[in-house]
Amino acid sequence: MKYYGVNELRKMFLDFFESKGHLVMKSFSLVPHNDNSLLLINAGMAPLKPYFTGQEIPPCTRVATCQKCIRTGDIENVGKTARHGTFFEMLGNFSFGDYFKKEAITWTWEFLTEVVGLDKDRLYPSVYEEDDEAFDLWHNMIGIEADRIFRFGKEDNFWEHGSGPCGPCSEVYYDRGEKYGCGKPGCTVGCDCDRYMEVWNDVFTQFDGDGHGNYTELENKNIDTGMGLERLAVVVQDVDSIFNVDTIRSLLDRVAEMAGKKYGENEKTDISLRLITDHIRSCTFMISDGITPSNNGRGYVLRRLLRRAARHGKAIGIDGLFLANLCDTVIEGSKDGYPELDEKREMIRKVLTEEEERFAKTIDQGLAILEGMIEKLEAEGKTQLSGEDSFKLYDTYGFPTDLTADVLEERGMTFDEEGYAACMEEQRQKARAARKATNYMGADETVYQQIDPALTSEFVGYDKLECDSEITVMCSDESIVDALADGDIGTILTKQSPFYATMGGQKNDVGVIESANGRFEVLDVIKLQGDKFGHIGRVVSGMFTTGETVTLKVDAAARRATAKNHSATHLLQKALRNVLGPHVEQAGSYVGPDRLRFDFTHSQAMTAEELAEVTRQVNEDIAGDFVTDTQVMSLDEAKKTGAMALFGEKYGEEVRVVKMGDSVELCGGTHIDRTGNIAAFKILSESGIAAGVRRIEALTGDGVMKYYEGVEGELNEAAQAAKTAPADLTKRIRAMQAEIKALQNENEKLKEDAAKSSLGDVTDKAVEVNGFKVLCAEIPAMDMNALRNLSDELKDKLGDCVVVLASAAEGKVSLLTAASEAAVRKGAHAGNIIKAAAPLVGGGGGGRPNMAQAGGKDPAGIPAALEKALEEIKSALD
Repeated sequence: MKYYGVNELRKMFLDFFESKGHLVMKSFSLVPHNDNSLLLINAGMAPLKPYFTGQEIPPCTRVATCQKCIRTGDIENVGKTARHGTFFEMLGNFSFGDYFKKEAITWTWEFLTEVVGLDKDRLYPSVYEEDDEAFDLWHNMIGIEADRIFRFGKEDNFWEHGSGPCGPCSEVYYDRGEKYGCGKPGCTVGCDCDRYMEVWNDVFTQFDGDGHGNYTELENKNIDTGMGLERLAVVVQDVDSIFNVDTIRSLLDRVAEMAGKKYGENEKTDISLRLITDHIRSCTFMISDGITPSNNGRGYVLRRLLRRAARHGKAIGIDGLFLANLCDTVIEGSKDGYPELDEKREMIRKVLTEEEERFAKTIDQGLAILEGMIEKLEAEGKTQLSGEDSFKLYDTYGFPTDLTADVLEERGMTFDEEGYAACMEEQRQKARAARKATNYMGADETVYQQIDPALTSEFVGYDKLECDSEITVMCSDESIVDALADGDIGTILTKQSPFYATMGGQKNDVGVIESANGRFEVLDVIKLQGDKFGHIGRVVSGMFTTGETVTLKVDAAARRATAKNHSATHLLQKALRNVLGPHVEQAGSYVGPDRLRFDFTHSQAMTAEELAEVTRQVNEDIAGDFVTDTQVMSLDEAKKTGAMALFGEKYGEEVRVVKMGDSVELCGGTHIDRTGNIAAFKILSESGIAAGVRRIEALTGDGVMKYYEGVEGELNEAAQAAKTAPADLTKRIRAMQAEIKALQNENEKLKEDAAKSSLGDVTDKAVEVNGFKVLCAEIPAMDMNALRNLSDELKDKLGDCVVVLASAAEGKVSLLTAASEAAVRKGAHAGNIIKAAAPLVGGGGGGRPNMAQAGGKDPAGIPAALEKALEEIKSALD
């Protein structure tokens, strides 16, 4: 068998399938595009999922790729065995509703035996146990003996992930010989030893599964082939592991050279050599795709890999920073297949160096402290570090927890993970309760303080909404970065920008930043210290790197709507001063594409007439179609023009003066060219927001039209509900109000009559006290007005008397006392009686000597209240 290098094998595979009508596509980024299920691309088919599901149309029904992949599920085993690694390349040929099993199996055999030259007698296919079609193809078409074709179950030879497209697999194993075997008599395909190595896997996506074991045939069947490039190289080069294939071994040897070690002499050293070799491959490729170290997501994966490699380098005697130099070996070995590595070399080196420097500051101190903790545990005969100590290493000294676990494991120890988690949660609670950290200037500490103060941005958005400019700085939420990739949220700064940053009451522009390789959605723009503009947003596709030239495009519709609202605030301030007086000063504002808000000094609410007059004047200026004249001049010159300045605002040596008709203001915002472009102005509300400060909220242009469309819709809906025409709605509402009032009166009368009827002749319950009739009674479900009417009737019937009535309705109590003139002269006082009784129903009240009332909230206390009232009356009339 002929020897082939990794780069040769990659090219051979892609050339072969190109000859079979496949479109050879370059490897996709390690950053998944619109796929939240993955942090990193971990299989050749992962970036092609939209083609398999039909969400996107593939550029060709036959595709071949060599996809860079990263898997970290077995990261703890990397280095400890020669089998495990985080980075690998996946060769794949794919059919999207084109060819199926016959062609896939034919080309599998052709490539392995005729192109690569593997011995046919050492190749063993496997099929899903129920896939007779694949078995027959291998046996009858390819000509492999039946006893060399292995049938395996679902666990090994059926691919599915939840619900959706799925199907049986056919794998091909290569017998590497007895020297790689376990020596057991039954060693064959499927054994856990290294003799029979899987080199090819064809997935026949022919079913749609519901996730519950039920399958239907797909109309368009697909092929998804996966073959590890490094695995194929292991077979072709007849080496014992991926760490001995040509490109990876040259990298491992470089690591050993840096450490002054030799691979294969010491197992502990070999673990570190393999780990560093694997991790620097992953780090180099991740950084080339715009991933930068951070404390979350794929940025944390990168940070963890990088710092593990750095620590193991120190452990085997590599002095100083070494990862950036090591990445050169990775690039030289892989640039044939991935030319972007060479293009991004300087960025990769910079990111590696900066992160290694950051880590170096914490590693020495952390290791020393951890060593002291371990010595203490050993002296006490313990094997578990407390959660408090492990958290202290992380929180106080910045020592990564995974490295704590690694060091402890090497000494046969662990740490209390539950205790650590409890400390972490306690810290989070404290952080939420604490004030935000601020810097010397009293501002919140942000990543923007790390930007070179000498950098500036030039705003060119007064004259244009699009421009090309160079990226000068990019930031994540944690640090300055050299790249932002698909899905990343960050900030981009450029030398020039047409985007207006939020300031002076005007909301920022939105839009996009585009390059040949990416698209960034601008959601916010902020003004930073030192005349810099930060475009905050999200990379929706591709990636961006510092120094590249990009095109910045402002959303024209949003800018135009904002400009209308901003110009309208100038006309509004002038109108307010005309109508209310020269005391009106701007006290704040907001102008965005949706509305405007204007705060001004005025001590009382505006009348309807004043609001109408202000609206009229603003719309009159709009109809005047005045040209917006903007001039830049010194502050002194501006003041001479009579320009209005924002109260309390600090201005520079030069200012912009904006003139529209009689309105002249100092303003750095963006405006329409002519007032007529505003189209219309409508005040929505006027309210007080502070002592001596009022607020107007209003709409302009399309906002006014949409407002009236909404009002018209509500009017028509109300008219329809009232069963009348919109023009007759007011008349109909007044008629309905009169009808409702008459019905309410009638209802109250009926309720009173019903109550009286159910009560019978309540005067029979009256008792005589010193010549006066006294009636204390509970009346069912009457409000206070009804009780008042009833008490008048009872007084007429009883003559000289005192009447106390109580009623409960909907959990509330009404209590009323009425006394005749004679009873008042004798000493009865309705107010005093109520004051004594009301507390017993959970209320209070009072009133005049002849009439008093109270409310309460405890109906259960009514009997006691009436009894107390009777006692009070007897005492007064005695």
